[in-house]
Amino acid sequence: MSFTLYMVRHGQTILNSYNRLQGWCDSPLTQKGVNDAKSAGKHLADIKFDKAYHSDTTRAMRTCHFILENNQHSQDIVPSELKNFREQSFGYFEGNDAAQTWLMVGALHGCRTYNDILEKYNLGKTRDLLHETDPFKDAENDEQYWARINAGFEHLRKNTADGQKVLLVSHSITIRSIVDHFAPDLGAEKLGPKNGAVTKLTVTDDDVKVEYYNHYLDSETY
Repeated sequence: MSFTLYMVRHGQTILNSYNRLQGWCDSPLTQKGVNDAKSAGKHLADIKFDKAYHSDTTRAMRTCHFILENNQHSQDIVPSELKNFREQSFGYFEGNDAAQTWLMVGALHGCRTYNDILEKYNLGKTRDLLHETDPFKDAENDEQYWARINAGFEHLRKNTADGQKVLLVSHSITIRSIVDHFAPDLGAEKLGPKNGAVTKLTVTDDDVKVEYYNHYLDSETY
């Protein structure tokens, strides 16, 4: 059994525009964010989706709405909420300035930025360090994070038929982490997806293959 999963990062939000951490908290799409969503809809307009999902955030839900609204074949699909593909939780640091937060998190480990931590360690370690620094320990560690992501893939496998095409609107680090896990050669660890970018996966019973990552240009294939 295999099916095709089109993962799209939601459009830009107010907190995105201010470079603030936005995991389980939410903020509205900006006008650019609406345009990001409509652009994704244009790029996927000819794909006949069998199902559509979005995380339980308003930004993902609205992006999914705009994509389906622009689709030639799937306007009658009613998307479902799938919490497993939320962004990672930043816990105590939700809504904080991203640069200040990662300076605080990396300080005891010789790192000043998020990219410094990635360079020295990896994406999973950024979650573990954030969890350790969180005074309430509400930020997800890497084990907690992957437990829910893997459960999300199992849900999709159980509820998708062979050969179907599925739309899933998700989040930057979630898409980035999935691609880095299954196709580290694509460089997702160092470069996150643009708002409204499309990533195409082929999901089988026991594997995930990344067909392409972070496509957002009109000249790219979809």
